[in-house]
Amino acid sequence: MSEPEKPTSLEDLNRRLKDVRSKHAPDEPEKDGAGSSGGLGLGFRVAIDLVAGVAVGVFVGWLLDRWLGTTPWLMVLFFFLGAGAGFTNVLRAERASRNPPE
Repeated sequence: MSEPEKPTSLEDLNRRLKDVRSKHAPDEPEKDGAGSSGGLGLGFRVAIDLVAGVAVGVFVGWLLDRWLGTTPWLMVLFFFLGAGAGFTNVLRAERASRNPPE
């Protein structure tokens, strides 16, 4: 009967994982979220998501109001729908920044 293999230590496993990762992606910097441009980019994305959601909603509401003659009701309705869509996109961006894909 052969003896079962001795399990490797966690330190050894961690070292081997780092070695394999460095061989497969040597040019990629570490993604620790400490970069200043990462926060700035997220801030711009959040601002654009909010503004774009509201702007598209108002524009679609304005077009429908002109077409259907319901001024200003559809524009007001689509303003709130656009704002909701903008906030939803902001929440998605925030969740993605907390849990970046591997």
